[in-house]
Amino acid sequence: QVQLVESGGGLVQPGGSLRLSCAASGSIFSINAMGWFRQAPGKEREFVAAISWSGARISYADSVKGRFTIARDNAKNTVYLQMNSLKPEDTAVYYCAASRLRGLMPVTPDVYDYWGQGTQVTVSS
Repeated sequence: QVQLVESGGGLVQPGGSLRLSCAASGSIFSINAMGWFRQAPGKEREFVAAISWSGARISYADSVKGRFTIARDNAKNTVYLQMNSLKPEDTAVYYCAASRLRGLMPVTPDVYDYWGQGTQVTVSS
């Protein structure tokens, strides 16, 4: 089993920044990629960004390219999502997830095996 604990959500004004963190523990040797998803009220959970466990491969949703950056700290088993130039449409519950999928970068929720509890991000003036 893998446990994921997120932190860093909150309320921010449009144009502002937030950094989300996701600390992984447990059987982390089984993880091949980490990802961030988000879900707004009444909408499906959508892919935001993913990074391979080595950090060599990264993928972003088109809606966040150039504004969000995913990174990992191997020593801390932690993945970060730096969110800049936030927009009201970025408002959602953000979830960290871990995938055991090998080969392809996992960009859909169904290929992720472990999920964090979610952290609320609200972008509003």
